Formats: sequence, C-alpha cells, structure tokens
Amino acid sequence: MEILSGQNGPQGIAGIGTDLIYIHRIQASHDRFGMRFVKRILGPQEIEKFNQRYRRDPARGIRFLATRFAAKEAFSKAIGLGMRMPMYWSAMQTLNAPSGKPMVVLADPLKSWYEQKFGIAHVSVTDESDLAMAFVLVESRKG
Repeated sequence: MEILSGQNGPQGIAGIGTDLIYIHRIQASHDRFGMRFVKRILGPQEIEKFNQRYRRDPARGIRFLATRFAAKEAFSKAIGLGMRMPMYWSAMQTLNAPSGKPMVVLADPLKSWYEQKFGIAHVSVTDESDLAMAFVLVESRKG
C-alpha cells in the first residue's frame, strides 16, 4: 500500500482543511451587515446563487452562505495561508458542476499563485439545521 502525502508523487496530497460553523453565527452577521457581509464573503457567481435561494427561502440562503463561508475557511487552511493575501474571501468560490458536484473556482491573484504550487482542489460541503461544514483536499502539483 502506497501512502500519498506531502509533495510525494504526482497525485499526492498537498494539504487538507476543514471548517465547522454554527449557522446562527452567519445569520447574526447577515442580520447586522446585510448585503455588505454577503459581498465581502461571496464571489460574483456565489452572490447570484445566494440571491436566488434567499428570495425563495431566507433560511436556505443563509445555509448556502454558511457552507460557502466554511469552504473558504477550509480552503485557506488546506493551502496554508489562512486569510492573508493572495487569499481573500471572494477570490475562492465553491460552485457546482452540471452534475451538482461542488468545485473550487479561483480568481486572480489567488488563481495564479495557487496554480504555481498546487494541483486540483476538491471540496465537499454539508449543512444540518444548526451547523455547516466543509472539507477541502488539495493535490500536489504534477510535474
């Protein structure tokens, strides 16, 4: 059995990150700051999806916001930066492929920095009545 970790091999794991957050904390921030909070956290396509969900069901919109917040935290841990440049909230989006699978989409300058250091990023998000969670696995760069 081969164990893939660190920078070993073309498909090794370069980093992992996870985040778990109480949804009521995101609700409180949204109640206090409204769209200013949303625009600080979400990227452009995420804002569109948030608005659609929030209009249909505000609780569903807040759960979406919470899962995306958790994904950004988990991603920042996986790449080892935390929330410092070139990582910033809206530069990393969790969007859905046509199949529904969540995927990481980056904006520059984070995208250029990331592509020099890492391979594919995998993200999974989930929420329950009071919690949202995200897990990110970042592959080593091939070659």
